[in-house]
Amino acid sequence: MNISNSKNKKNPGRIHDSGFTLLEVMVALSIIAIVLVAVYRMQSQTMRMTTAEKFYTSAPFMAQGKLSQIISAGGENSGNDAGDFGNDFPGYTWEISMENIDSEEFETESDNLKKIDVTVLFNAGEFKYALRSYCYLKDNR
Repeated sequence: MNISNSKNKKNPGRIHDSGFTLLEVMVALSIIAIVLVAVYRMQSQTMRMTTAEKFYTSAPFMAQGKLSQIISAGGENSGNDAGDFGNDFPGYTWEISMENIDSEEFETESDNLKKIDVTVLFNAGEFKYALRSYCYLKDNR
């Protein structure tokens, strides 16, 4: 009669046959690590896409607003200008470039024909939206 407490018939020296081996634990941890890396990568990618979507949704409206301000002012501040959108849109900046268009067809009126470029930037130029318009601005003199 065998009086050992062993339940394992192949290895009579082992008392308990329950639990996980080191290899099983290492495989499980590596699977968990791979899954967590994938989840964190998706999370950061989602945040980046959300930031880009927010920019490309609001930037056209901001650029159109700046262009409207220039047109309503009659293009008085010809040349280049830059600024930001204040506390309403932190991190957003704008740049304006305005120049005369030389055209043989318009001759004397070509001084009032302007090419206006409005650029909206976010995160120091990480995202950029550009709007170009050609406008005939009346001389207010």
